[in-house]
Amino acid sequence: MADQYILGSIFASILGIVLVYVLFVKKNGRRSSIDGGETTATTTIAAADSRECRSRDDEVDVIIVGAGVAGAALAHTLGKDGRRVHVIERDLAEPDRIVGELLQPGGYLKLVELGLEDCVEGIDAQRVFGYALFKDGRNTRLSYPLEKFHSDVAGRSFHNGRFIQKMRGKAASLSNVKLEQGTVTSLLEENGTIKGVQYKSKTGEELTKYAPLTIVCDGCFSNLRRALCNPQVEVPSCFVGLILENCDLPYVNHGHVILADPSPILFYKISSTEIRCLVDVPGQKVPSISSGEMAKYLKSVVAPQIPPELYDAFIATIDKGNIRTMPNRSMPAAPYPTPGALLMGDAFNMRHPLTGGGMTVALSDIVVLRNLLRPLRDMNDSVTLCRYLESFYTLRKPVASTINTLAGALYKVFCASPDQARKEMREACFDYLSLGGVCSTGPVSLLSGLNPRPLSLVVHFFAVAIYGVGRLLLPFPSPKRMWIGARLISSASGIIFPIIKAEGVRQMFFPATVPAYYRVPPPSK
Repeated sequence: MADQYILGSIFASILGIVLVYVLFVKKNGRRSSIDGGETTATTTIAAADSRECRSRDDEVDVIIVGAGVAGAALAHTLGKDGRRVHVIERDLAEPDRIVGELLQPGGYLKLVELGLEDCVEGIDAQRVFGYALFKDGRNTRLSYPLEKFHSDVAGRSFHNGRFIQKMRGKAASLSNVKLEQGTVTSLLEENGTIKGVQYKSKTGEELTKYAPLTIVCDGCFSNLRRALCNPQVEVPSCFVGLILENCDLPYVNHGHVILADPSPILFYKISSTEIRCLVDVPGQKVPSISSGEMAKYLKSVVAPQIPPELYDAFIATIDKGNIRTMPNRSMPAAPYPTPGALLMGDAFNMRHPLTGGGMTVALSDIVVLRNLLRPLRDMNDSVTLCRYLESFYTLRKPVASTINTLAGALYKVFCASPDQARKEMREACFDYLSLGGVCSTGPVSLLSGLNPRPLSLVVHFFAVAIYGVGRLLLPFPSPKRMWIGARLISSASGIIFPIIKAEGVRQMFFPATVPAYYRVPPPSK
């Protein structure tokens, strides 16, 4: 099938190279700065009283704010390395979320590397071996390339709260890790250095805690991030979440993505009896649940587009009324290197949850940070430590930026559009992935976090665009088709280049040229 497009693809390649070069040069200087309704505390920095007597009996090496996926995993990791860790979490009860439920195989490998793989045991987690893609009555199966890995390596899907509670229990089992319920109200600052935190205990008592390093992992609604980064939060869409029961997915042990109108619909198992459905609704507003508008929207717009095997269970779930929503946020990492403090997890960096890459990025970041901190015996020189940890932001970039860029680009390609060039790009993406071979294993390797290489991402993205142009130009090119092909390349460039620019071209593709890449641990005093 692919051979018949060779001639068109050659022509499209020449056209594409010229257009891509021109577009890339023209796009310099444009920057998006939309803040999507972020919750911010009135005061996130408080002055530390240098006269206060600090007891050595309860001294800690690291304060971690938040005990979600990133915070709990980090607490266990640093505690296992002998650090004295104090975790302050707003609510230690089991969370109940509609995202953070699918861990890609690349994320599972990081879980193994951190010694946390048993956290997916005993929670009725389901193995995931790939995806099934549906469009206009057609479907194709995309399997993870797991042949070279141990049989236990696969994706996992589960209830987010159960997973987090397992990790919290694992962290709390270490004698040098303390988990406390409390609300951090501000970071304590002294002469430009973060010395610790001020927080309210579970009983409402105002307390302070000091440590050489404070790591903020308080999630997507972080009220502390503004003190440590330049948050440029976008909210491209919202998820409407439901749980289906008494039905089976068309492809067992696979996530299902329906390329619906106006945007994708996801299905995946979160237990042996439950299927999570996430309906993407573009924009920041969703139909009202209380007025019945949401039920009407789901039945009239969404239901006709889902696989028939799931239709009855989908309607029954809507009738039960257990419908939840949440905004989908994306935010590139733009930290202010601050002595004594560091950002991690969704407080630091977010991407559209369509590809389920958030936990993989967080766990990968923890591995990078652990390896940087391991040689250090003394972390009390905050300025020197801050300079050394600048390498963290560079070392994490190739993996994190690849997953972030893929999530943002794939979401835009998968959304329906009235523009003919965007329609062709969407159709080309489905057909390209259906070709099999490297055309499917390459993109799926990126999606799964097994091969997160930025150059591979760009190559496959423009291969889809060029494949789409080749389809347009064969068997006989016409001026109209040539124009649509040129706009397709332009549209593809307009999707991916702004995301890459926000992530940082140099750090993403050429991290070894960044001086911070070569930082060495400060000598022990």
